[in-house]
Amino acid sequence: MILKDKFLLTKEDFTERTDLPNWLLKEYQTFHETVTDKTFPCYFGMGGELKGELRYGYVTQNDWSNLPETLKSFLALFDNPAHKRHGLFVFVEPFETEGSLDEYRQQFWEMLQYLHGVDEIEWPADSPHDPAHHLWDFRFHGEPIFVFGNAPAYKQRKTRNLGNAMVLGFQPRRIFEGLKGTEKGGVMSREKVRERVEVWDQLPKHPDISHFGDPEHNEWKQFFIGDDVEPIQGQCPFSHKEKMS
Repeated sequence: MILKDKFLLTKEDFTERTDLPNWLLKEYQTFHETVTDKTFPCYFGMGGELKGELRYGYVTQNDWSNLPETLKSFLALFDNPAHKRHGLFVFVEPFETEGSLDEYRQQFWEMLQYLHGVDEIEWPADSPHDPAHHLWDFRFHGEPIFVFGNAPAYKQRKTRNLGNAMVLGFQPRRIFEGLKGTEKGGVMSREKVRERVEVWDQLPKHPDISHFGDPEHNEWKQFFIGDDVEPIQGQCPFSHKEKMS
């Protein structure tokens, strides 16, 4: 088995592989049951799971070293146009005791910082390095990626609770071609999903949710939203390498 297959998992791996940890098998089953519920708001995620188009990875609390290879293997799929709509979900081994939303948020940003720290490819000169810029986006291995966190500490925004594990969703920007925020298809798809989210959560859309490129919007705030209807305050926890040197 080649290295990239060891960490990048398919739907079938959860029934065919014998080397996966029990906690992962349990959390994947919860994930599957949640996103395939007929009322689940995101029909892209539902369809991807049912069709076997999603990919998965996992990390333990003590070892994140397979995360970069998992993500690189996932990005390599996009060399084949047939994979243009795939998403990656990475399961994080649950805490011994469920944490607070702030604890999961902190670990989420520490993981993105870790990925950035080991990334061998420099960000393009024209890509904003400061998360306060409205065109800032997270990049890894040369790819702009939308990343979003899901955690058991979400009690009101149930669409962001996919089980006992924190789950990081990775969506390369290229899968949104034709569905961008200002394009007709993107506007219609986004609004349909958000209407369904409001029904599922019984909460209005979070105020930090918008579309990429909105000059009044900070993309990083959408990565790990609050469990409420209050805008996120403060600065982004992420720092580009150039600011840390």
